Amino acid sequence: MPHLGTPELIIILLVVLLLFGGKKLPELARSVGESMTELRKGANGSKSESTESSKAE
Repeated sequence: MPHLGTPELIIILLVVLLLFGGKKLPELARSVGESMTELRKGANGSKSESTESSKAE
């Protein structure tokens, strides 16, 4: 994966701002955060299930 420096991140943020507008950004960030939280919960849940099933054997 390529290294992203400060100039690249600024350009990406400007493009996102132009695409979605200032009013939609907080809503977009909130939904991305909630999605990441659910993904982590699911990943942790599957790890604990696989650990429990390996202990039962």
